[in-house]
This record gives sequence, C-alpha cells and structure tokens, in this order.
Amino acid sequence: MSSYPHRIRPSGLTLLALLIAVVMVIPLLSVATNVFNAGTTGTWAHLMDTVMADYITTTVVLCLGVGTGTALVGVGAAWLVTHCEFPGRRVFEWALVLPLAMPAYVMAYAYTDVLQFSGPVQSWLRASLNWTRADYWFPDVRTLGGAIFMFIGVLYPYVYMLTRTAFLERGGAVTEAARSLGLSPWQSFVRVSLPIARPAIAAGMALALMETLADYGAVSYFAVQTFTTGIYRAWFSLGDRVAAAQLAMCLLGFVLVVLSIEQSSRGRARFHGTGLRKPSRGHRLRGGPAGLAVVACLIPLLIGFVLPGGVMLHMALTDGDAQFGTRFLTLARNSFVVSAMTAVLAVTLALIVAYAHRLHPTLWTRAAHGAVGMGYALPGSVIAVGVLIPVTQLDNALVSALKAHLGWQGGLILTGGIAALVYACLVRFLTAALQNVDAALHRVTSHMDDAARSLGLSSGKTLLRVHLPLLRRGLLTAGLLVFIDVMKELPATLVMRPFNFDTLATQVYTLASDERLSEASTAALAIVAVGLVPLIILCRQIAAERHA
Repeated sequence: MSSYPHRIRPSGLTLLALLIAVVMVIPLLSVATNVFNAGTTGTWAHLMDTVMADYITTTVVLCLGVGTGTALVGVGAAWLVTHCEFPGRRVFEWALVLPLAMPAYVMAYAYTDVLQFSGPVQSWLRASLNWTRADYWFPDVRTLGGAIFMFIGVLYPYVYMLTRTAFLERGGAVTEAARSLGLSPWQSFVRVSLPIARPAIAAGMALALMETLADYGAVSYFAVQTFTTGIYRAWFSLGDRVAAAQLAMCLLGFVLVVLSIEQSSRGRARFHGTGLRKPSRGHRLRGGPAGLAVVACLIPLLIGFVLPGGVMLHMALTDGDAQFGTRFLTLARNSFVVSAMTAVLAVTLALIVAYAHRLHPTLWTRAAHGAVGMGYALPGSVIAVGVLIPVTQLDNALVSALKAHLGWQGGLILTGGIAALVYACLVRFLTAALQNVDAALHRVTSHMDDAARSLGLSSGKTLLRVHLPLLRRGLLTAGLLVFIDVMKELPATLVMRPFNFDTLATQVYTLASDERLSEASTAALAIVAVGLVPLIILCRQIAAERHA
C-alpha cells in the first residue's frame, strides 16, 4: 500500500470512519448493557425454568442439521460442476445459485401449502388410492426436521459458490497431479480437493448458519422454538425488553461460537494459487454415472427454487392477493424506499470506511473497519432490540426538548418514521457493502494514487476523479446486494417498522400467519423477482469465470 509524502486532513477522515463505526456498534453495546439489568422482572427466571432448555437444544440441532446438509449439498454440487463433464453441466454451474433469491420463509409457506392435508400431494394420494386419513401416514413438514430441510434448500448456495471458486482457483493443477499419480476421482476428491477447499467450505457453512440463526419467518411459521422466536415472545407477548436483550445476547453467543469454529477450522492453513487458474479437464461421465450427476444437481435446484417458485406462481395466477393494486403498490413503494435509502447510505458509508483504511492503514482505521464488519454476524432480531432501546430513549428526549423549546406537538421523530428502520438495516447489512467496496478498491493499483498525487490532486479529488469511475461497477454491485437483502429482511422490519407501515416482507408474513397463503403469494413473488436481479449478474460472472 502506498503511503503519501504528506497527508491532507488524515485525522478528519479517520475520525469520520471511527464515528461511523461507533454508530454501528451502539446496538450491540445496548444489548450487552441490558443483560446486566437482570432481576428487574421475573421473566428471565421464568424463561430459564420453562423454555430455555428447548431454545438451546433446538438451536443446536438446527445448526448441526443445516451445517451438515449445506456442506454435503454445496460441496458435492461444486465438485461435480468443476471436476466432471456431464449433460447440462454448464447450465447447472450458474443455475445452482438461484435458490439464494428464495427467502426461507417463502419456501416454508410454499411447501406447507403443497404438503399439508388439504394440499395437492395428499389430496392426490387419497383420490388415487381411495384412502382416508386413517389409512396412511404422511410426514409433517411444520417440524424441526422440516425447518432444517427448508434452510438447506435455500442456503446451500453459500457453500456451493465459495467451494466452487476454491476448486477453480486452487484445485485444478493439484488435482491433475494427483490423477497422474494414479489416484481415482474419488480418492483425489477426498485426499486433495477437500483439504484445499476446507477454508472455503467453513466460510460458506458459517454464512449459512448465521442466516439460520437470524431467521424468524420460517421457524415462527413452523412453531420451532429458537432464540429468535423467544426474543419476539419476550418483547411483544411479555413486554419485557430486558429479557429480550438477554435472549439476544444468548443468540449472539451462538453466532460467536459459529464464527470461532469457522476460524479454528482454518487453523494456520494457507493456500496460494499456482498461477494456473484453469481447472483440470473434467472427468467425462457417461451412462448411469452421468444420469446420477444430473439428478444430484437437479434435486437441490428443484427443491430450493423451481418447486417453491412454481407453487407461488400458480397461487398468484389462480387466486393471488385480493388487494393487488393500490395496496400492493403502497407495499412495493415502502419496500423500495427503505431498501433504496439503506443501499445508498450503506455504499456511501462503506466507501468512507474503506477509503480511510486504504489511505491510513492505522490501528484506528483497522478497528473501525472491523467494527463496521460486525453487523452481518448479528441476527436482525438482535439488532432490532439493540436499536430500539437507545433510539426510543433518544426519540423521547428529542420530543421533550422540542416541546419545551418550540412547542412541538407532533409525535415521535425517529421511531415514528422510517429512520430507525433504515438505521437497523444499515447495521445489519453495511458489511455486505463494505466487502464489495473493499474488493473493488483492492483492484485499483496504488500506483494510480501515486500518479494522482504527483499531479497535485488531493485525497478527495483522487477519490472523485480516479477511484469512483473505476469503482462504479463494484459500487453498483454493493448497492444491489444491500437492496435485495433489505427487501427480504423480516425480523428487524417487524420490530422497527412504524405504525401502519408495511412492506412486502411483512405483508407475506402477516398473510401467511393467518393461513392466507394464496394472498401472500403475490408479494412473495415480487420479493423473489427482485432478488433475481443481482443473481442474474452473479450468474453471468460465474459463467464467464470458466472461460476466463
């Protein structure tokens, strides 16, 4: 990293980055502070005596099931599309990413409609075989096992994408060498490919597990007792914010355990590219093995995207939302405004933090960079609790001051509007923007900074005239990802939304909770359709990598 011969207001840029980091960390500090308020009510003792054991057991089993399932599906699919040749491989290579556009709660609603007693599957069985309800047994999808199945179906692409990249970048030449030494494809996979891809697999599993821990819609609909559902029950049903904060810290503890396991699984292993990024020639499959490979790639795609998407599309076309029209446009507008505001702010703040770290890689900017990056590891429910407590206090103080000095007669300013909701979404998803901005900045050589400085440009003018034109694509990608994440976000939106302010996500949840799945399908399809936009861009990049 180049260092400038003289710095123009480095302390100002560093202080600005630190201020952003402090604002982003406030929710976590708020939750941690409330943990020490135990004893103010008897809610915590009641939770410990009744449901805490269930919360812990269910969360552990859920994590074990989802982690194992996403690893098996993601690694297996990545190895097939990178090391084997079979019909449809090029299509599966990018299509296997599509389930990321399907929120877990939407998938849960779709499969419940299909597999319930009055659904098409069981109705067809009874009509075809002349059965009654007492003549057969059918598994109940609204169970812990069903929730694990749903999460695997929509979250395996995290493992698939990272593992596939690892196989492409580091596995080709080494695998060819292993094959030349007489190892079979299976032996080379177990003894060469898996060890090389271990960091990528661990990182993908960590992302999948954090999304699992953060989910509320699917586990709530399936009546699965997790810490996330407990937080909402403590806050809304019991009216105890202290107990909600304490449960939030317990959930955060699970997140930290997941991150610690991910870091320790890497150990001190370091894998560097050999300069041969092109993967080895795929092992050509024919006959039965080729058919099995097609089925192995087709099943997760059908389960995670095609079937739930088809169910929602059918319900939307046959029944749909009776309020489709003005009400739907209002929901879409609310979702768009919150998502767009969050995306623009996230990209701006991420650019400030990343640029400060690039210019002045000191302990302070590294600390700010790390603190801003903590948000994605925090479930939306934790962030919502952490934001609502201090923002409500600040809101009340502002209203009191305005009434005393200006005769203000209005309502709450921050929590009465969307400001608090946007803030919560920023804390949750700023990391996604920061990672993309960092990656884009790293692609700009430091020699361009030196050239700009030699021409007399200041740091700010260098950013505007040199970096921004080069960062345009990376900034657009970062904004798109944040936009889609906010569109799908349910836990934080449910807690932080102002009165009479609904989004597409909350509409889907409300209608589905009332068992009005057909009406929920319209808004659910809108969320999935918007989520496909960045995925199409990502799929094009995936398709281009093979031929790069």
